[in-house]
Amino acid sequence: MRRAARARAAVVLVAVALPVLAGCRSDPGVAAYVGDEQITVAELDAAVDERLADERIAEYAAGGEDEFTRRVLDGLVAREVHAAAAERYGVRVGEEEVGDRIEELLAEEDPEAVYAQLAQQGIGRADVRETIRQQLLRREIAEAEGQAGSLDEAALRERYDEVRESLAEVEFGYVTVPDQAIADQLVADLTAEPGRYAEFAALFAGPFTLAELQRQPAGELPPAFAERLDTTAPGTAFAVPVPDAGGVVVGFLGSTVYPPFEEVRPQLEDEAAAGVEATGAELVDGVREDLDVTVNPRYGVLREGRLVPGDGVVDLLEDDAAATPPAE
Repeated sequence: MRRAARARAAVVLVAVALPVLAGCRSDPGVAAYVGDEQITVAELDAAVDERLADERIAEYAAGGEDEFTRRVLDGLVAREVHAAAAERYGVRVGEEEVGDRIEELLAEEDPEAVYAQLAQQGIGRADVRETIRQQLLRREIAEAEGQAGSLDEAALRERYDEVRESLAEVEFGYVTVPDQAIADQLVADLTAEPGRYAEFAALFAGPFTLAELQRQPAGELPPAFAERLDTTAPGTAFAVPVPDAGGVVVGFLGSTVYPPFEEVRPQLEDEAAAGVEATGAELVDGVREDLDVTVNPRYGVLREGRLVPGDGVVDLLEDDAAATPPAE
């Protein structure tokens, strides 16, 4: 009888510690309730198994299956929350849009290599697509609420004007020659005909000669060039003896180059989009609060919108209750 009373007390403690289970939202076959939608345990198990079919993900999850399952459930909850937010604000993101965005992000990468690296972190292709879908949905939601003005043409150009100076790059080059006499002649030749830099550099090819002019931000120039920025006119060459380089180094400072708007537009759009997504995320959080998300305590508890491990009370009490014989 004492153990039966203890088991009943355990039930009371669980109800107090996990008020999220109030009402009838406590079906053991449901992993989470998201508004009127349910994520069943069977659906969660299937999602976990789908990911573990990839050996790299299985290796990542080995020894931490509970944490991996919790992460998958967290993702499924986020999917339902974003679906509800999309419905509330009347927006939609199609598969083609998701695919286009992924292709854009991977434009300079080997997709298979990227997916392999993500799999080693427990992230599957389906997770990638859903993450991108949610990012795009947050943008659309912000735009639907008139909060995406920073992405329009005028705003992007205004931002470009603000950061233009910080984007400046300086052309420079250096050629190592055997002695001072040759250096003096090369200084005169480069100053007179800077367009022939590559031709002159080819005459003195070596480890301390740049074959072509390079461009770098002023703050990243080699010290010998940075020191002369304020005193050397663009298109001017100078000579510096550098015994360790095997002779005299002839440096050349070209013009300061500002990348055109269209060249940096993708970066400006990404920067603006991050702000728009943050606004969209706040709106999605508002939807999440209205949905009364309830998670089966066997998988953890919700804290600040994220699913985290419980405090151990549930597992302990469940074990205790299982060991308690029925009261007579």
